[in-house]
Amino acid sequence: MVHVLLFHHSQGLTAGVRAFADRIRADGHEVHTPDLFDGRTFDSIDEGMAHIRGVGFDDLIDRGVAAADHLPTDLVHAGMSFGAMVAQKLAQTRPGARGALLFESAAPPDYFGTPWPVEVPVQVHAKDADPFFVGEGDIAYARAIVSTSTRGELFLYPGDGHLFLDSSVPAYDADAAAMVHERVRAFLAGL
Repeated sequence: MVHVLLFHHSQGLTAGVRAFADRIRADGHEVHTPDLFDGRTFDSIDEGMAHIRGVGFDDLIDRGVAAADHLPTDLVHAGMSFGAMVAQKLAQTRPGARGALLFESAAPPDYFGTPWPVEVPVQVHAKDADPFFVGEGDIAYARAIVSTSTRGELFLYPGDGHLFLDSSVPAYDADAAAMVHERVRAFLAGL
């Protein structure tokens, strides 16, 4: 069993994010899903991003980091889109990370003040024409991260949907989500 700390995306801890966590739980892992928005969810990425800007991007990242304080250090840090920023920060700055799963987002490897730890395995999953992941340069950051890790993998899926793993939003792609789940299952089993 692996302990996974999964952070939600900009629309909040939606039913689809919870369902994704439940799939990992069904494989026998313990998954923690902190709610960084205190129960609020948003109907669009734009609304969620407005909330993030209103609260403060760095403040929400810090709230996510604090959510790990009461958990073991040997976590797999995971996050979807905005939540991937929290997961990446924890994987890079909190000693003992067992692995990282970054979905649809990645920051520059030096963004959090320390390089990617080579011993931390990482998988990055995104759509190959996602306007956020590809259009905003996250793909280059993801490539840099996976090339630094001794066990790094980048998986791209056809299409332009952002938040394609969340079954409660229109961009959901059941086929791609199933492929992600199989790859995540293998990743966690190999830790």
